[in-house]
Amino acid sequence: MRWRVCAIFLGLLAFASAGMARDAKESIEADASTRQVAITSSFTGTEILLFGTVENSVQSSAGAGTYDIVAVVEGVPAPVIVRKKSRVGGLWINTSSMKFMPVPSYYAIVSTRPIDELAEPALLDANGIGFEHIRMVPRQTAWKESLDPAEVASFKEALVRLKERERLYVKSDFGVAFIGRSLFRATVALPPNVPVGPLTVSVYLFKEGKLLGQYKSRLTLEREGVERFIHEVALKKSLLYGLLTVAMATVAGLAAAFAFPRAM
Repeated sequence: MRWRVCAIFLGLLAFASAGMARDAKESIEADASTRQVAITSSFTGTEILLFGTVENSVQSSAGAGTYDIVAVVEGVPAPVIVRKKSRVGGLWINTSSMKFMPVPSYYAIVSTRPIDELAEPALLDANGIGFEHIRMVPRQTAWKESLDPAEVASFKEALVRLKERERLYVKSDFGVAFIGRSLFRATVALPPNVPVGPLTVSVYLFKEGKLLGQYKSRLTLEREGVERFIHEVALKKSLLYGLLTVAMATVAGLAAAFAFPRAM
């Protein structure tokens, strides 16, 4: 009799455990390989490793494709003016412009597959995921009551195109890879001209078009060494910076004249 009671109890316990495991919600945990990047005079760019895990994963294998991961790294937002040139009288001159309120100075996005295949555009818009879904609000001028949507879209495309050309907006549609049922990793390249300042890292977990969870953290880009000294002197002691610049140019000129005397 006693062993029957024990067997029933164990059976109920196993059933409850299975139910809890089945009802456990998937979530995401992630991190970056570093929290601080030093910008020196010899900085030529670097890579950041992003990695994480899907908690309570029900994925059968790394290649099952049950989940989609998207990682976005954004630089400090800043206003941007986009100008359009037109041919007037045989000359190419600026004929119109549009100012966008703060947009990411740097934007890198990596994902397990193309962004447009992950979720509906409204969800991507709400979270600013993808070049076409970055929040870019044009500044409304007083003399122009409403802006032409087609014109705004044209300036947005031009802004993204220019940022891509400068390597400040980059994407990799298959840049995130699972290395197990739940573990994933990705690398993001920081170019030499990346704007100095904090970076926001956002990692999203999708399943069947639904956003299951997200993780956010911050990285710091700071000037170090001679680069930091010159930057601080230029900002805080502009007169001294100007005098030092003139002095260095004078010394360089005298040194060149001494090393390469003019032939008589």
